Amino acid sequence: MSTQTLTGIISNPSSTSSSGRRKALIFVLIIVWAVIYVGSMFQPPLLDDADTVHAEAAKEMLMRHDWVTLHINEGFRYLEKAPFIYWAAAISFKLFGVHDWSARLPVTIGVLALLLIVFRLGRRFYGDEGGFYAALALATGFGPFVFSRFLIPDLAVGLWLALGFDFFLTSLEQEKPSRWVCWGLAATMALNVLTKGLIGLVFPIGTIFIFLLLTGNLRHLLRLRLISGFLLFLVIAAPWHLLAGFRNPAQGQARGFFWFYFINEHFLRFVKKRYPADYDTVPLWLFWGLMLVWLMPWTAFIVQALRQIPWRLREWRAGLSNRQRGTLLFALWAGVILGFFSFSSRQEYYVIPGVPGLALLLGGWMAKEAESPADSKERRSGRVSSLAMMIVGIIGSVVALMLSFQSQTPPANYDIAELLKKNPDAYRLSFGHFLDLTPKALGAFKVPLLLTGIALGTGTILNWLLRRKNRVLAANVALAAMMLVFLREAQAGLVIFSPVLSSKVLADKIGEVWKPGDWIEINGDYEAASTLTYYLSRQVRMLNGRDSNIWYGSMFPDAPQDIFDNNESFSRLWRSDHRIFFWTEEDKIPDYIKAFGYCELSKWGGKYILSNFSREQTRCVQPAHPFQTR
Repeated sequence: MSTQTLTGIISNPSSTSSSGRRKALIFVLIIVWAVIYVGSMFQPPLLDDADTVHAEAAKEMLMRHDWVTLHINEGFRYLEKAPFIYWAAAISFKLFGVHDWSARLPVTIGVLALLLIVFRLGRRFYGDEGGFYAALALATGFGPFVFSRFLIPDLAVGLWLALGFDFFLTSLEQEKPSRWVCWGLAATMALNVLTKGLIGLVFPIGTIFIFLLLTGNLRHLLRLRLISGFLLFLVIAAPWHLLAGFRNPAQGQARGFFWFYFINEHFLRFVKKRYPADYDTVPLWLFWGLMLVWLMPWTAFIVQALRQIPWRLREWRAGLSNRQRGTLLFALWAGVILGFFSFSSRQEYYVIPGVPGLALLLGGWMAKEAESPADSKERRSGRVSSLAMMIVGIIGSVVALMLSFQSQTPPANYDIAELLKKNPDAYRLSFGHFLDLTPKALGAFKVPLLLTGIALGTGTILNWLLRRKNRVLAANVALAAMMLVFLREAQAGLVIFSPVLSSKVLADKIGEVWKPGDWIEINGDYEAASTLTYYLSRQVRMLNGRDSNIWYGSMFPDAPQDIFDNNESFSRLWRSDHRIFFWTEEDKIPDYIKAFGYCELSKWGGKYILSNFSREQTRCVQPAHPFQTR
């Protein structure tokens, strides 16, 4: 089926049956999803920190045949997260083997499921075009793409919310909601709790309660078969929590699972007193502002989208139309999540579960614009927003092209880390490492910057010209095509930058020379080089690293205790007969290592693998270690 044929089907409903038109729209969405998400499953290698920590937990779950108590680093309990994302990754590993792409497969499939549910939700309130535009905005949005690059559950939270709200909206259309609809709503809440804890209840219940309160329909809660729904919720959500509690009671210095999971990881995290405090909080203005960034360029129409919301109390109580009902719920969906995290600790990606609600609002307005007469206020406001978008796009295009033309192509086999300027205070934020970029480093991104600049300029100009001619569908296709290029180049940029974020190259080098009896030591926290454990399937030791993800598990009596070193113990170990592979950042090599001498096995991404003696031909730094002559 050609693009021209598909465009004809979308723009001319009478040209085909309703069913055929719907299938064509779904086909387009699947193609867009495949180009963006399937094509980016295989690169870069998994990243240090959350990506490989979570993948390692899934791998050990499969190896230990323990689907209740998660472990990392060959024996440390890891109980701070809900299990669904690990179950999904472990099943993927079981079916397809342990690969980078199989680790990413569950998230990739989850994105497709979310797009189809958003299409369904948008279609039922805004028509086929509204559902299509909402799903298209989500598929080509920057936020959903970038936060599916590593193994976190936030998009899955959005999926369960979307499915749950679909059930809830269906219940509003039934005089006596069916048990299957009510049970479906309860099941999505249970799955959400298994995906990211108690917010799986807070978000849907908060949104539904406020919606019913505003519309004067709280009695509808009594129609939702609360007793049987609650029992089903417990059947799905309770077993893992109970088993995790029974299998991980308070032992030695470790408090039990229930305290750690519910008090430390939920309540204390919310009030910013969680221990250990290994994260920073995004400023509130930035947190709200990023909501617009995550769905750019479609958020150029955010003002029009928000104007659709019925704002008057009289409208809420007098009875909303079907379209208004959906619009109000979608607005509350995004608003409740934004509001909740406004009073808590927050990272950039915490708002991602609310992005589908915003995409639906945007899709609803774009459908309304497309249906409006050529001289309507909707068409005029669309042209105004497109003009503003074009100005921003041209500025962005000029900046990207200038950076591309003025940057110098780096030498062959360059190390991107050598072109950066470190900002360690920013690394507790998700995008902290990208603040290290310097004008010199941008030469490594010459081609992605060039193509991004061309795409931004071309896409926004075409969008404006086509909207001036009242060709709304073609204008939106131009924006989607622009984002296809933009996201592909963002993926290329991530691959270029990945040596800074991943230690896989260093892990491969250790694997080439590893001998039985050798040890691996990380300078700092476990997650700083969690890639080593994941790719080598070997336990790592830690120098001054009893913190962050490993802290709680290390308190249990059955946790390995002899792998934590301080400077004194590691200095002795470095002088022993054991060969040590020491992972460290280049500016953090301890002085006593420099004084005693070391051999450099590998350097990449601003990180070293050093050894206390060498059996291979590697560069050694004097004073020579006595074991080098062996």
